[in-house]
Amino acid sequence: MMPQPETFADHTVDPPVRGFLQRPAKPSADGLVFTHGAGGNSKGSWLIALAAAFAERGITVLRCDLPFRQVRAFGPPRPGDAARDRQGLKNAVAAIRQLVSGRMFLGGHSYGGRQASMLCAEEPKLVDGLLLSSYPLHPPGKPAQLRTQHLPEIQVPVLFVQGTRDPFGSVEELQSALKLIPSKTFLFKVDGVGHDLGFKGKTRLDSLPPAVLSEFTKLFG
Repeated sequence: MMPQPETFADHTVDPPVRGFLQRPAKPSADGLVFTHGAGGNSKGSWLIALAAAFAERGITVLRCDLPFRQVRAFGPPRPGDAARDRQGLKNAVAAIRQLVSGRMFLGGHSYGGRQASMLCAEEPKLVDGLLLSSYPLHPPGKPAQLRTQHLPEIQVPVLFVQGTRDPFGSVEELQSALKLIPSKTFLFKVDGVGHDLGFKGKTRLDSLPPAVLSEFTKLFG
């Protein structure tokens, strides 16, 4: 039986690290830090399901609250929050490195994934790979406002998970953006779902987490 998630906190760093730790019954020595989007938190159903699937495979997973969410329970991040949110992810990676001896992965959903990718562009050797779900390539209805400036600086493999109805970036737009990344990438398309990937309220696309894990295993071994 899989252990229940544990509350996790490290207040010795600034920003602090806060979230839920999913320990595998049979650890593989690899770790993953995964975070939420602009409107979510570490208790989101997509994060919970993904963490459970990865822990089943032996990966220790921290689903963490970004610093902006630790300060404000509701509402999106403010324009000045991004740099501190990236530092929070860096602190989370350091915290989980104390618990695992193998490879380290980082990722997030939407805004959280964008900040994770920007952090890896700034610090190419921080982790061994990225997992980005519903990457917000541009604001809805504004395809010219691309968020791709940092992509050429990413040096680690990246797995993208994108719904075919995502208003923040079509599959075709994302495929074009991936060409900017010099490292290995793979785009996993999820048919018929939008930005929430089929996880909204009590609705869950239960087949998705194991499918993402399968593609993750193919890319990273």
